[in-house]
Amino acid sequence: MDYFLTEEQLEIKEIARKVAEEKIKPVRAKYDEGHEFPWEIVEVFKQTDLFAVLVPEEYDGISGKVVDIAIITEEFSRVCSGIGLSLGGSGLGMYPILISGSEEQKQKYLPKIASGEILAAFALTEANAGSDAGGMKTTAVRDGDHYILNGTKQWITNGGEADIYTVFVLTNKAKGARGASCIIVEKGTEGFSFGKKEDKMGIRGSTTRELIFDNCRVPVENLVGREGTGFMIAMKTLDKSRPMVAAQAVGIAQGAYEEAAKYAKQRHQFGKPISAFQSVQFMLADMATQIEAARALVMATARLIDSGAKKYAKESAMCKVFASDMAMKVTTDAVQILGGYGYMKEYPVEKMMRDAKITQIYEGTNQVQRSVIASNLLKEF
Repeated sequence: MDYFLTEEQLEIKEIARKVAEEKIKPVRAKYDEGHEFPWEIVEVFKQTDLFAVLVPEEYDGISGKVVDIAIITEEFSRVCSGIGLSLGGSGLGMYPILISGSEEQKQKYLPKIASGEILAAFALTEANAGSDAGGMKTTAVRDGDHYILNGTKQWITNGGEADIYTVFVLTNKAKGARGASCIIVEKGTEGFSFGKKEDKMGIRGSTTRELIFDNCRVPVENLVGREGTGFMIAMKTLDKSRPMVAAQAVGIAQGAYEEAAKYAKQRHQFGKPISAFQSVQFMLADMATQIEAARALVMATARLIDSGAKKYAKESAMCKVFASDMAMKVTTDAVQILGGYGYMKEYPVEKMMRDAKITQIYEGTNQVQRSVIASNLLKEF
């Protein structure tokens, strides 16, 4: 289904699918095995103006709409979610600036993100501040016209590769989460370095790295919004970006389903293709139904956000939970349909199953998302 997409959106979808099939698919196994950042594909994203989809027109982009970003996210993830995350991670890193940045900050950074000249990264998580984002320890102390940052961020997508980082810090430790702020830190700033590069189960075509701040001096004009609004900015960012995690999950599941359906028609047992067996037919039917249900929820949530709605935390959490749980089930079933072949790395469903797992974890674990959903539901009554 195309979910009433406009001509422009159908064109974006077609370009994203063409890039995925012709450029990403031939190298996905290489990047999964080599665990390196896909700079060659980033160049393709630049040439096809796909980075510009992240950014509104007033900042030299071509969209900025959540629906459009979800479309390209799904198309990339259908082939390789890790490689696609180089673009998605930049969008996540950009959101704090788009949501709460000054006009000067937007003019300085957003056009460069739209052109692909620079990549962005979002830096919230720490070793002891995952689901409990308020438990962060990284600090920023005002010193004249600079902030001095000290601390470490962990598991940062695009870490080491991105040019700018929206970093969440405590500017007032006594206030806890209410003393958090967001500061833009540019790569190459003195006192800012990169630590461990993580060796991950899945999305291995995406770089995940530790950020280290050791008396890192950043100009005060790099503060996003006001001091003390960091936690609010982070939550607004994640509410807006979670549909992209859901779209990623839908794409992974779609790719796995297609591989399983194709294999089921080719694989013969007991004198006929396994697609002739009702047990396999029912598995494929359930997979396709679950994918469409998740996609519908993602698109509905994306449209709600694009409509200018003030509140969408519940819907954002719902689509992330539903789509990621669905992706884990569908990819597991795809491996089952392929049997022994599904367990081998030469077939992509093994990779898709590994890639799907992270969608249940990052940008808020599904357990935390269920708490968010329940909290919002109970407020309505």
